[in-house]
Amino acid sequence: MMNCWIEGSENTNFSIYNIPFGIYTTEGRSKRMCSAIGDKIIDLKVVAILGVFDLLNIPMPIWEEDYINDFMTLGKEKTSRVRTLLQEELSNPNSVLKTNDQVFIDKDAVELHLPIKVGDYTDFYSSIEHATNVGMMFRDPENALLPNWKHLPVGYHGRASSIIVSGQDIHRPKGQTKPADRPPIFGESQRMDFELEMGFVIGKQTNLGDTIPTKKASEYIFGMVLFNDWSARDIQKWEYVPLGPFLGKSFASSISPWVVTLEALEPFAVEGPVQDPKVLPYLQYSGKKNYDVNLKVSLITENGDENILSRSNYKYMYWNMEQQLAHHTINGCNVNVGDLMASGTISGKDESSFGSMLEITWAGKKPITLKDGTTRKFIQDNDRITMKAYAFKDGKRVGFGDVTAKILPSL
Repeated sequence: MMNCWIEGSENTNFSIYNIPFGIYTTEGRSKRMCSAIGDKIIDLKVVAILGVFDLLNIPMPIWEEDYINDFMTLGKEKTSRVRTLLQEELSNPNSVLKTNDQVFIDKDAVELHLPIKVGDYTDFYSSIEHATNVGMMFRDPENALLPNWKHLPVGYHGRASSIIVSGQDIHRPKGQTKPADRPPIFGESQRMDFELEMGFVIGKQTNLGDTIPTKKASEYIFGMVLFNDWSARDIQKWEYVPLGPFLGKSFASSISPWVVTLEALEPFAVEGPVQDPKVLPYLQYSGKKNYDVNLKVSLITENGDENILSRSNYKYMYWNMEQQLAHHTINGCNVNVGDLMASGTISGKDESSFGSMLEITWAGKKPITLKDGTTRKFIQDNDRITMKAYAFKDGKRVGFGDVTAKILPSL
């Protein structure tokens, strides 16, 4: 076990076992790369000036970028060493970090920004519980999964430009919907929903025509974020045939401001579910490739009441990240540093672990009652959705911070 000299950091989401990466500003500092320990931000430029990273020969401008993309491009040999060097300093009672009062800043005194410049964004559909629930609601309860679902990780290309950082509120989208008994109409979505997801960030590019086998996928995955893929269910329902989601999804997706490295998550690796039928050779893998990450979703009303909607876990995913990336590139599709790939809605085994309002209220047929006595079928204006995620094992805690946003009235 490592002992950190930062008081009170041991049992936090940002313990010494985490050391995530992000971007911050303060009133007196423009955008810089940072990490976190306990309730403190670590200014990585100041750490670099103190000489902690000298042996890595990292150009100083890397620490002053608007995004961590150029840092990830350095490669895992260097980025992983940055993390371990920070851990060494934070566990060294005689650390050079104690000599400069600009290294650590209270989290409440900073603004965190979108950590990555997202070039391309892919959303998968990899929770068998979620896919089964949707199939039961809208297709055949006896044959809920489509014929291809257990043979490949289903996915679609989403809109990268509307990925936003936690804390940025969004307006209720507008679009076409189709009432049951009349022609299509235009107006505000009446079925706003969240989707509880996690995403992984690409840290190494490929060339057009290259493929990434499952056994090498971890070389290309820099880390993970917590992800809320907002959905306008009524707009989506009318538009998705035959080409899939469009306006019902592209208005916004929210991510955590911290990218948690794959190395930080390794202690929490677990076996995935048995895949039956056996997948094709290019999707086969070995080892523990799912991760035991606890997930929670809350709805906070305008009066401040917190209502817990779901407690789930990332370990339930049927298709893992290695398989998703292998499938994504099997046709020669190239990936770039900063590309983001989301898991799809994460639902567990029972109603308390469903990852969307669509499932929690069974498409609005089973409204839920909140603490203030009001009911919800879907998200109302001025409702705030907050997601949290953390892993814990053998005294080690690694968290992602919050993903939060309020639904504002349409413009």
